[in-house]
Amino acid sequence: MFAPMKTASISFIALVAVLFLSACADNSSFSPAEDAQDAGREFIRASLDGNMTKAEFYLLKDSANTMLFEKWKKDYYNKLSTEERVSFKNANILPIKIENENDSTVHYSFSNSYKSADTTTVKIVRSNGIWQVDLKELH
Repeated sequence: MFAPMKTASISFIALVAVLFLSACADNSSFSPAEDAQDAGREFIRASLDGNMTKAEFYLLKDSANTMLFEKWKKDYYNKLSTEERVSFKNANILPIKIENENDSTVHYSFSNSYKSADTTTVKIVRSNGIWQVDLKELH
């Protein structure tokens, strides 16, 4: 009577442990950006590749950015065709202008080889010594 419940509990605990360890392993494989250009490049490349876990690693964590990033992810998966996603993944990043606003804020303007006419500027900030992308001023 008690043996099946005990086995189910052990299986559940093992499953939770595996999920926890795999979640930790995913983020630990990403290295913090060394500078603003590195943060921008890593975020943009991950976004073009559809690697939202990696892109989120380089995102400044606050409620507004989380909301904007969730919309970004939905649009990527719901509005882009498979062919468009493959084209973005195969695209090269085309930096246009990297401009320092001050010692902790940089504006990174870029395009990509798939949609070269579309120019985007992201703000990259240094917060607590870590360079991260701030989507609140996306142009």
